Amino acid sequence: MNNRQQMNSMRERMQLLLCGVVLLCSAPLASADSSVWQVKSDNTTLYLGGTVHLLRPSDYPLPTEYEEAYADSQELYFETDISSMSDLSIQAQLLQELTYNDERSLKTVLSDEAYSALSDYTNSVGMPLMMMEKFKPGMVVSTLQILEFQKMGFTPQGVDAHFNTRGMGDGKAIGALETIQEQIGFLAAMGEGNESEFILLSLQDLEQTSEVMGEMITAWREGDADRLEQLFVADMQRQAPELYDSLLRQRNLRWMPQIEQMLQDSDTEFVLVGAAHLIGVDGLVEMLQARGYEVTQL
Repeated sequence: MNNRQQMNSMRERMQLLLCGVVLLCSAPLASADSSVWQVKSDNTTLYLGGTVHLLRPSDYPLPTEYEEAYADSQELYFETDISSMSDLSIQAQLLQELTYNDERSLKTVLSDEAYSALSDYTNSVGMPLMMMEKFKPGMVVSTLQILEFQKMGFTPQGVDAHFNTRGMGDGKAIGALETIQEQIGFLAAMGEGNESEFILLSLQDLEQTSEVMGEMITAWREGDADRLEQLFVADMQRQAPELYDSLLRQRNLRWMPQIEQMLQDSDTEFVLVGAAHLIGVDGLVEMLQARGYEVTQL
């Protein structure tokens, strides 16, 4: 894989990892028809959509609730500016921020156990570790995960990209909850200070990816949040609490003022974010319910 291919693969995986999980959906309700919620405040309506950042062509069409929310909305909001991810300057910044530019390398930051396990895995997928020696852990894991998903037929044309393209074509207003630079920063900081633990846990997840994908997609389509929370959020809280806090809880808290501001105007917004952000006590759904908004899962 040459540098351009590595950069493109990283771009494709960046948002997926920033979700903190692979495919997640909604809040811990027993079961519902979709991963879309309607939020109401007086006469104002807003929709929340749990997104999957990578999908297979066979996963389309999307559940009808997504189409209904899109049709009823004048504005779309995503985690970040998706269109800018094709900007060459952004790709260059991404590569620079996710690469060690000093004396550090994977050999120096990882324990012998983690380095050996990572080397064994990369050799098994035909990518010698020396090709990634200067990559930071977040980029290493992202590169390996995009390879796994590509082998299973997944493409970057997930829910976010789908509606971003449609929204541009339909002339809808499009906004972002955070900058692309912020997202790059989150990914660059992944595993910082506990690089070995992060790599070892990520390798365990990679080995299980193909086994759980069918169940994950089904649960996302059906809005089976209990099962998804059990599979991913609870596991993340237990094994990587600092990562859970920085990638999910803290970002949700920063997004809440923006979302509440949307509920003060007359327009209807469709907020599409990585579905892990909607789950559990720290998810946007429960945060909004706790503040007195009427939230209904469609």
